[in-house]
Amino acid sequence: MTWFDRIIIALSVCVLVVVVLSFNAMGQETIYTDSTTRSTVTTNGSMKTTVKSPPPSAIAPQFSSGSSSDLCTVGVAGAVQTQILGISMGQTVRDMNCEKLKNAKTLYDMGMKVAAVSVMCQDKRVFDAMMDAGTPCPYDGLIGSEAKAAWESDPGKKPGTETKEVIGEGTKTLIGAGSVLGLLALLLLI
Repeated sequence: MTWFDRIIIALSVCVLVVVVLSFNAMGQETIYTDSTTRSTVTTNGSMKTTVKSPPPSAIAPQFSSGSSSDLCTVGVAGAVQTQILGISMGQTVRDMNCEKLKNAKTLYDMGMKVAAVSVMCQDKRVFDAMMDAGTPCPYDGLIGSEAKAAWESDPGKKPGTETKEVIGEGTKTLIGAGSVLGLLALLLLI
């Protein structure tokens, strides 16, 4: 007897068992049960609810650049509320790239085109694009090929070569405020 024959026999036995059990379950009669339950519930009481104050809420202040979009600031605000204490705070953050663009535009509008290009060249991406285009950024009043030679002789003055702080002062302030708020929230939950 091969293994295939053994599998066929095992499957046939399984099918036969299922068929026999299903006929057995169909042959049973349904059992009906009647019961009657009587109960009487009498409730007598009163309830009074008094609301003395609205629920506490901390509302974050709205900071915006005012009605004018000519300011280069962004508002950041947040609030935390628990059953006992609510804290909200906010501040404005300066957008330095926006200020650089506005300064360059103002200089250009005043006819100081070289100064406007010089302001834009403080960004490494703009500096690299100008050098790739063959129009180097101004260097101490020099323009054109003289400026290119000056930049090549003093690569330390190129934008992006100076070392910057990993965490700026504004970020340190936000991290400190977040830490204080987190600690207060943790204390209120205990």
